[in-house]
Amino acid sequence: MNLKNATDIKFGTNILNIEIPEFLKRKFKTGLDYFDGAMGGEGLTPSTVCLFTGEPGAGKTTMMLTLADQITSQGGLCLFNTAEESLFQTAMTAKRLRLRSGFVTGNTDDVNELLEGAKKIMNKRANKKKQFVMVIDSLQCLDDGKYSSGVKTSGTAIRCLQLITDFCKEHGACAIVINQVNKQGKMAGSNKLKHMVDSHMHLGVEKKEVDLIGCRVLETQKNRFGGCGHIFFLDLGRAGFKLVAKVSAV
Repeated sequence: MNLKNATDIKFGTNILNIEIPEFLKRKFKTGLDYFDGAMGGEGLTPSTVCLFTGEPGAGKTTMMLTLADQITSQGGLCLFNTAEESLFQTAMTAKRLRLRSGFVTGNTDDVNELLEGAKKIMNKRANKKKQFVMVIDSLQCLDDGKYSSGVKTSGTAIRCLQLITDFCKEHGACAIVINQVNKQGKMAGSNKLKHMVDSHMHLGVEKKEVDLIGCRVLETQKNRFGGCGHIFFLDLGRAGFKLVAKVSAV
C-alpha cells in the first residue's frame, strides 16, 4: 500500500469531498483480546502508530511477543525488531511462551535500515495483501545516523519516531513502539513523543487495590482512532498473561 498521494490533497479542500481509501476503514483485530479491548475493541486502524510504555518488569516484551504471534495467526504480517536483546534471547523467550505462529524478525538499531527492511518484506508478492505491523523494542535504542560519532541526544528519539510515523502513514502500516521509562516509572524522553503518535498504551503494576496487588494493568491513555476501551488487570506467569479482571473506562 502506498498513501503518498494522501498528502497531496489540495489546500482548502472541503472535508466532505475527501475520499477515504477503503482499507483505512477496516480495522485489523490482532487476536489478542485484552490488547484489542484496550484499544477500543475493534483492533488497529491501518497507519496507526502506538507508543507502548510500561514499568520495569511489567512484561512489555512478553506482551509484545505474544501480540506479534497473534497478529500472524490472524493473517497479518508482523516484524518484531529488537535492538534491546539478541535474537537468540528473543527466540528463547518465544519458546518459553510456546508461541505457535511466529513472526519475522529484525535486530538493527539503525532506523533507516529498519524501514528499508520493512519495505522489502511488505513488497514481497505473498505479503502485499496482509496488514503489516511493526513492533519496535525500543525507541531509545534506535539511531538515525545524524551524528557520525553515534552520539544520541534528546532529538534522536523524536527524529526516529517521525521517520516511523511517516512510513506508516505512507504505506498503511502500523507500528507499536516500546518507549522506555525513567526511575520514577514515567515515560522517558520528550513529551512531544506523545503528541506525535496516534495512541499511547501503558502497562503498569497494581499497588493499591488489595485483591489485585501485583497484577499488570493495561490501559490506553490516548487513541485518535477510537475510544480507549477497557482497563485490563492481568496475571503474568511463565507462560504469559492471563485475564483477571476488566473494568470499563470512564
